[in-house]
Amino acid sequence: MKNLDKYLSLLDGEVDGLLLTSRYSRHYGAEFDIAEGVAVVAKKGCRYFTDSRYIESAQNNLRGFEVQEVGAGRNYSQRINEAIADFGITTLGYEEAYITAAELAQYEKNVKAKLLPFHEKISAFRGVKEDWEIALMRRAQAITDKAFSEVITRLKSGMTELELQAELIYCMYKNGATGLAFDPIVVSGPNTSLPHGVAGERVIREGDFVTMDFGASYQGYCSDMTRTVAVGFATEEMQKVYQVVLEAQTKAIAATRAGVPGKDIDGVARKVIEDAGYGEYFGHSYGHSLGLEIHENPSMNLRNTEPLPAGAVCSAEPGIYLPGRFGVRIEDVTILREDGCEDITASPKKLMIV
Repeated sequence: MKNLDKYLSLLDGEVDGLLLTSRYSRHYGAEFDIAEGVAVVAKKGCRYFTDSRYIESAQNNLRGFEVQEVGAGRNYSQRINEAIADFGITTLGYEEAYITAAELAQYEKNVKAKLLPFHEKISAFRGVKEDWEIALMRRAQAITDKAFSEVITRLKSGMTELELQAELIYCMYKNGATGLAFDPIVVSGPNTSLPHGVAGERVIREGDFVTMDFGASYQGYCSDMTRTVAVGFATEEMQKVYQVVLEAQTKAIAATRAGVPGKDIDGVARKVIEDAGYGEYFGHSYGHSLGLEIHENPSMNLRNTEPLPAGAVCSAEPGIYLPGRFGVRIEDVTILREDGCEDITASPKKLMIV
């Protein structure tokens, strides 16, 4: 089923048109990424508006949309109003999660249709991936795995976190990434106790843990993985914590399948960590969905009581963080099936000492 057809299926009830302003929803509906633009989806027609910088690319690549240029003569609001009149739209569902208050005020002032918050229904389709989307995510993850296998040979004591981060970014682009899924997290030593720490001038030393959380983007679709490695040696306590995190991830992945509530999978990993005495040091959720964005729904956290759908693509990332000392996180990407899940991350998870 074409993604645009999914959007059209929303138009039989509360709204008779959709106003797509976010890059993610426009990409999803058109199945092609244009950096800037606005789209209107209606039963009688679908139009995509962008400016002269992107018009040729849009005209050549967008299927299912009539592409029109915006500029000094016709701005976005004018183009939207033309579509409203031509397609008989009375109510437009819009993406309140992606629009600023100032932008909404302008649309409410200038657009000649009722605007109804509709983000939840517009974004819901992205929770289950089509086969072609999964293929792109497999490619993104393969690039990420290859980057890790290369950067690990360059990691050594004496380099800074920022230098390692630069090598990591280079390796992703070198191996085919079309973008970064997010700004990489590269931290070392006591900084590894910061789940989302920022790389700095700290020099990596013997006896450090180094945590790298990173992902390539391939044609707009994300990958996501984390590996924690030791430099030179790991103390007995470091090895113990690492093994607890690895056991938590292994058992939770074994319990991951469609139809299981997200909180139950989170609970499997959390119990392993709590039983080992580190429960207070695991503060984030076990996993999140990803796709066009690095964080999507559904999630595997204690708040999600809903059964997870087949075709969801979710991270698996338990961690333990001992403040001011060190932390460990291990993260893979899994595809949920009725009978289990497929882990598409190929990088080794046994503790590496480099």
